[in-house]
Amino acid sequence: MATQGSHVEFAPGFEDDRLRLAWYAFVAVLVAGGAYATYLRLTRGMASTNLTSVVPWGAWVAFYIYFVGLSAGAFLVSTLANVFDIGAMHRIDRDALFAAIISMGVALLFVWIDLGRMDRMYYPFVWRQLTSALSWEVHAYVAYIGILVAELYFSMRIDLARLATRLDGPRATLYRLLAVGRVDTSEASRAVDERWLKRVGIVGIPLAIFMVHGGTGVLFAVSKARPYWNSGLFPVIFIVSALLSGTALVMMIYVLRTRLFDGAAVDRDLLDQLAQLLLGFIVIDVALTAIEALIAFTSFHPHAVETWLVVLFGEMSWSFWWFMVGASWVFPMVLLSKRAWRRTPSAMVLAGLSTVVGVVAVRFNIVIPAQITPVLEGLPHGSYFPTPVEWGTSIGIIGVGFLLYTVGAELLPLTPLSGGDHE
Repeated sequence: MATQGSHVEFAPGFEDDRLRLAWYAFVAVLVAGGAYATYLRLTRGMASTNLTSVVPWGAWVAFYIYFVGLSAGAFLVSTLANVFDIGAMHRIDRDALFAAIISMGVALLFVWIDLGRMDRMYYPFVWRQLTSALSWEVHAYVAYIGILVAELYFSMRIDLARLATRLDGPRATLYRLLAVGRVDTSEASRAVDERWLKRVGIVGIPLAIFMVHGGTGVLFAVSKARPYWNSGLFPVIFIVSALLSGTALVMMIYVLRTRLFDGAAVDRDLLDQLAQLLLGFIVIDVALTAIEALIAFTSFHPHAVETWLVVLFGEMSWSFWWFMVGASWVFPMVLLSKRAWRRTPSAMVLAGLSTVVGVVAVRFNIVIPAQITPVLEGLPHGSYFPTPVEWGTSIGIIGVGFLLYTVGAELLPLTPLSGGDHE
């Protein structure tokens, strides 16, 4: 805990050293396993996967759109504080922004591992295709990451400056570098940061909605050969599920970091607000999914109907009923239905974790079923389940995300400081 005076003690990491050791050991196992799986991917190529010409997109693409959604959702939650100035939300805006940056980095790692020629990842920037939605998306991702970094900078710059001037040694140097040498802590400098924070957030909202995650939905919606994807609702569903998963992630991170890092009490009013947001997004997500299914069945389009039958009763039914319906809708809604439970940190961590895990199934149910069903009669019926290499690389990439977030949370003032003290 910080102390008043010319120096400030700032130790935002784990409260319990044994927990720190156990967590880093767990993350090390994930990253090591992922590194070995990545070695197999590099040496054996696509032969190490179950991807084929019939089903060319698999787990890596599903995880890619999942983490893009997590990022966009977490960013949009942060705008409740930075743009719309909802007071209680200021406590979680930095967490949301930092989680959004890490999630976007993880998403791009999944894109990289999925490339047949991974060394050509820079090609979209050298040879642009103005008629390609994917080309536009790549550039939107770069702009979006710039927005996230700028927002996080303006959000915590004043605290970085305080730490740079009140700490000694390497950490003071680090915070001075992160503050880009701007160590003025006056009210005038704070006002400048707040103005730019709001401006950047305003620019980021349409970018996140229409280009980043709505645009990711467009990548699927423009595929005329796949009626299951070729729907105007698809980009909207992507945005809503992003808000769903992003809100769940921010709520879970807020409780865990407050308890395990700050050793502080959770703001139960804020927790209740986040829980109500999550409940609202679940209801909207259920409604849009039901409408999408209704449109498919009433259209009597053979491919669309058959694909939905695969999702509901075929080889993907376990993913739909147990994870998508059970984990991301029903179980969280039960926990969120009672005000006393919404104000209980452990219950909300469970609700957030269930939603975050369940939405993975949403992404798999978007990517896989449309490819299993033949586009034309007489073509082979597809089949897909990830190989150990695909699971291993995916777990390893997620482990990298855990590692980056944990290191950042141990170094950065993600909890706002006030006069040198934690609020």
